[in-house]
Amino acid sequence: MILDLKRKTKFELKPIQQRVEVTFNYAVHFTNGIFDLDNPLLAEVIANDGEAKPKKVVAVVDGGLLESRSGLLDQFREYCRSNSDILTLSAEPLVVPGGEAAKNNPQLLEDIHQLVDDAGICRHSYLIAIGGGAVLDLVGFAAATAHRGIRIIRIPTTVLAQNDSAVGVKNGINAFGKKNFLGSFAPPYAVLNDFDFLDSLDERDWRSGIAEAVKVALIRDREFFEFIADNAALLARRDMEAMQQVIYRCAKLHLQHIATSGDAFEMGSSRPLDFGHWAAHKLEQLTNYRLRHGEAVAIGIALDSTYSYLQGMLPHAEWQKILNTLRTLGFELYIPELTEESQIEHPRCLFRGLNEFREHLGGELTLTLLQRIGQEIEVHTVKISLYQQAISLLSDAKI
Repeated sequence: MILDLKRKTKFELKPIQQRVEVTFNYAVHFTNGIFDLDNPLLAEVIANDGEAKPKKVVAVVDGGLLESRSGLLDQFREYCRSNSDILTLSAEPLVVPGGEAAKNNPQLLEDIHQLVDDAGICRHSYLIAIGGGAVLDLVGFAAATAHRGIRIIRIPTTVLAQNDSAVGVKNGINAFGKKNFLGSFAPPYAVLNDFDFLDSLDERDWRSGIAEAVKVALIRDREFFEFIADNAALLARRDMEAMQQVIYRCAKLHLQHIATSGDAFEMGSSRPLDFGHWAAHKLEQLTNYRLRHGEAVAIGIALDSTYSYLQGMLPHAEWQKILNTLRTLGFELYIPELTEESQIEHPRCLFRGLNEFREHLGGELTLTLLQRIGQEIEVHTVKISLYQQAISLLSDAKI
């Protein structure tokens, strides 16, 4: 209908308030031998989408994983051939560097987009990401930005990815010297945790992922923290049963927060699940990512817990229990980069991380600290001098 503008308009040009509600549903599975021919999980996840089969799939694989599992690509190809009525491998798997290198090279993002284009992957196809958290972050960002979002199935292969990064809704890569400067919020289609991959982790990667479990336990679940503390020596000795319990409970707590926080896509200024992370992100940068993410998080947890104690919030006994648990797990809680440069104007000053943390979300600075184990509190201002005192305490191995 064309309106006759010569007549008096009948419409007042008032604002039109739009409201759109979107529901996301995805499952996090736990299994062993994901690519064994007698394990139907991956094929069933795709078969259950209710659409015509077979569906196109492509895969991006963490190159670091292939160093310990050289036959993985052949196993994956054979799995696809054996389930060809459900899925079709539309291109050879793309192998990308593992670790933070995956998030520091923008060419890799273009390579994945090129793979999606060459293979004819559409929004009803599947991109399968196999690897550690950094690789999953990269692939997730590529998936979110190809065709405005294609389906991604995450198969995390490290403790850190299985209990934290792979189960959430965030994706991203590093840019301008800042962690996750480019990124998106895009839930996965499904997450398939295969505990067998953990056998091939080195000691640092095995231990690193436990830091995220300590983090979420400290702010949300005292009983869970007590479990970690009681089993810290077992976890340090690579007890698989204890680790499976840690991964499951940690993943569940992260998923509960995403579903119930009221801010799943971080529109506000609060990030309670990033307890200990303002320092962790800066320390990763200051060490040129020599530190694993979980190792940096452990230091950040120790630093913020010590600050909470010095601020008069966290009882001495609980502060000591946190530090002792982290040390029993095998974490170092002090590195020289904590005190390398004290002038806030210097780019290598740790405390520049406070503003970078605030800047990432915008709004006012919001840090999560501890009142008790399992009880968090948010603050908007901190005392640098007290943080310097906390660092001094961490440098003293006798505490």
